[in-house]
Amino acid sequence: MYKLLIVDDEPLVQIGVSSMLDWNSYQITICGTASNGEIARRMIEEEIPDLVICDIKMPVMDGLELLKYCRETYGELPVFLILTSYEEFQLAKEALKYGVLDYLVKLELDKETLSAAIQRALDFLDKHQPSDMLSTDKKTDIQGELDKFFIRLLHNLFEDETQFALEVKELHLDFSAPYYTVCYCQIKNYALSEQENKELFQLYYSTIQMVREIIAKYLNCSITGLDMKHFSIIIPLEEAAFYGEILSFALHKTFLMVQNYFNVTILTSVGSLCKSPFQIAQSYQDARQIASLATLEEPILFYDLLKEAAPDRNAFNLSLFKDGIVRAFDELDTKSLKEIFEEIISLFAANPTHYLQAMDAASNILYLTISLLPDGHNLVNQIFADYPDGYRSLYRLTATEPLLDWLEFFQEQLCFQLEERKKNYRNPIVANVQHYITEHIEERLTLNNVASSFGVSPNYLSQLFKKYSEIGFSEYISQQKIARAKEFMAEGNLKIYEIAERLGFESAFYFSKVFKKVTGLAPRDYVQTLHIFMDE
Repeated sequence: MYKLLIVDDEPLVQIGVSSMLDWNSYQITICGTASNGEIARRMIEEEIPDLVICDIKMPVMDGLELLKYCRETYGELPVFLILTSYEEFQLAKEALKYGVLDYLVKLELDKETLSAAIQRALDFLDKHQPSDMLSTDKKTDIQGELDKFFIRLLHNLFEDETQFALEVKELHLDFSAPYYTVCYCQIKNYALSEQENKELFQLYYSTIQMVREIIAKYLNCSITGLDMKHFSIIIPLEEAAFYGEILSFALHKTFLMVQNYFNVTILTSVGSLCKSPFQIAQSYQDARQIASLATLEEPILFYDLLKEAAPDRNAFNLSLFKDGIVRAFDELDTKSLKEIFEEIISLFAANPTHYLQAMDAASNILYLTISLLPDGHNLVNQIFADYPDGYRSLYRLTATEPLLDWLEFFQEQLCFQLEERKKNYRNPIVANVQHYITEHIEERLTLNNVASSFGVSPNYLSQLFKKYSEIGFSEYISQQKIARAKEFMAEGNLKIYEIAERLGFESAFYFSKVFKKVTGLAPRDYVQTLHIFMDE
């Protein structure tokens, strides 16, 4: 994936450029936007984008100055595409002297013109990008990792608080706010049936992108796509007083601008106010519970004001099946997974009028599969490879019966794929973890953080070690650390307390205790024995 930075002092131009193309199809991710050259300069230092689309005339530092700075500092990359108007044509010509790839006239900018310029930029990058820089998916797939994290949070799928804290740290998230709430948002477009699936996906993607851009001016929040019609907004709040008025104002302003730009309406239900990130899942369920009550006349509703009127079973509550699904995925238990699917399918087969709840159930199971299984997105794409719309064919279904047929096909193919994965998955994962431990032996290794690195639960990893290794997980780490300690002792360059620190032990005392347990000797006794042996 390549990184794109959009620089313009007009918010609508930023939004227009970011939503004009399906950037994913070009293997491009938008790493940010800036309103002047000075902000862009700092973002370029931090994000190191491959491509910059930049207005030539801006306050503080204009596009020409930014271009000069980048060429003097970084050389021929990043690639610059300059946005200009007719009266700035002379400046655009000057920009060509500094290696700008192309200039785009704002009034004439459309999908075809931008697409052609982007293709030229990609051709240039392919020729000039160092080969080791072409595989940057892990660096640029931050939003994908965030989406997986928030899907887990919305459905209360974390193993424990330790796993939650570990992922929060790795993703550089902040959950220090005293209050939280969740918005459940539905995108309504009354011309949906007239559009192709690709256009629908582009509309959905562009709508969420625009919401992210605008709402950030009013609220600190995290937005996660759920399916082709819904997304969530997790909002931290510093105080509970007047939160309804604050949210109503921000949501109304944001959604009105989106409606004017894309001709879509966003209906929103706001969940209960909670005091802990571990209650966010409940706020999400509450928001979904009143979602059907939102109308064009009342597009923003609050659960705390309407909970008495909320339907008893308006939303499908996946938490009833959560533990079973997580366990089945962790252990590749296709028998249990099939039973869960069959229970859900039977539930809606007996209540065929509950189409919306059935769609809700299928969407949640689909996105949990993508989120929780290692390489889940590719697995789901493989299952629906023969469908013209891929797994998004789900959102073309308008009745409960074909939706349940889709869900049954998904269950059959998912179980088949997991059975195939089971044949060659369990043994290699232990071998891969052992290799990982060897490569990271000088770090502090715990069951939780290693399990998280491999996308499995700590309990499952512990079980795998017991089954496919001669010793348990903790004992294996201890043995490997002590083996490395012996190498340090043989080299003779480090003191015992330095070896303990180097290998991530809490103290030299604890290191000595582990060393003696593994070798039968205290570290000093081992060193003395080593010296005697070497002197002979």
